[in-house]
Amino acid sequence: MSRIFLAATLLLAAAVLVAPATAQSARKRAVAERNGQRGVPYAGHEEAMRWADEVALRLDLDRDWVRQAVGRAQFLPLVSKLVQPPPVGTPKNWRVYRSRFIDPVRIRAGVKFWQDNQALLERAEHEYGVPPEIIVGIIGVETIYGQQTGNFRVIDALATLAFNFPQAHPRAAERSEYFRRELEAFLVMQNKAGADPLQPLGSYAGATGLPQFMPSSIARWAVDFDSDGRIDLAGSPADVIGSVANYFKSYGWQNGMPTHYPVTFDAEKLDKDALLAPDILPTFSVASFTAKGAVLEGPALEHTGPLALVELQNGEAEPQYVAGTENFYVITRYNWSSYYAMSVIELGREVKEALATARPS
Repeated sequence: MSRIFLAATLLLAAAVLVAPATAQSARKRAVAERNGQRGVPYAGHEEAMRWADEVALRLDLDRDWVRQAVGRAQFLPLVSKLVQPPPVGTPKNWRVYRSRFIDPVRIRAGVKFWQDNQALLERAEHEYGVPPEIIVGIIGVETIYGQQTGNFRVIDALATLAFNFPQAHPRAAERSEYFRRELEAFLVMQNKAGADPLQPLGSYAGATGLPQFMPSSIARWAVDFDSDGRIDLAGSPADVIGSVANYFKSYGWQNGMPTHYPVTFDAEKLDKDALLAPDILPTFSVASFTAKGAVLEGPALEHTGPLALVELQNGEAEPQYVAGTENFYVITRYNWSSYYAMSVIELGREVKEALATARPS
């Protein structure tokens, strides 16, 4: 982490509020305890405590504060279990995946969220170029608009994945280092804000708030969209909306560009292996895309940027395909999954359509 980034993190963290409301925190902690989310403190973990000393020295933080915070974090075996990849050979199924996120509960909650925050969503679109349905889709997929923000203590989740990431995972060393950086960013943020690092709750991966931002994402992209002097991703819809929009703009969201187009195939020219080789990274011009057997129609033929062939497998049934644009790829920066991106897009579309029918004529 560069000195410039650390300085920016320290300055921004002073204004960030990560901990949710006290009553809500107490309820969630009670749920966590009932679910067995209590483990072994890291105070006796030599590597973790050496890391705490190194971080305190490098970032000029109070050594006792850092040691106490890390030492009171707990190793949670459940967290290590939850980050394990699915068994090899488990078939992907877009229809099943979609059904987890596109349902009446999320759609109704999304309509209410949009109605309650319409002016904020319009302002975010004006300032960042990100349409309301994409912002609404993200928040709905992530937390059902705040209904499910996670019951794990953030420091426990981050410490577990930093120091006890499952070694059977194919990217164990890389992921362990990633979570050490996230734990460091979290400690910096909580220390600068004068907040208790044991209080914030989030997902088993350490993400927090309605948009489920990781600590480094809060430092880089969270914004004080309601201008009250602090960033609150747990209680301020304005800050949540503005932060999600800023995240996408920072990753290159292009105003007015579709996320994807329908695509079919010309069997005689089709070179599907070549089309799928770049995965979801937009690589092909319209000319090169169609030359390899992809068939586009209408506005897609006028698209000026690169495209990707996105495959959505359906178990043993035939896959579905779309031509993904650069904006589709931007959504996958939130979660590296074409299935995730399509769920965000389709939930946002469903909410938008339901909102139109819910309005008085």
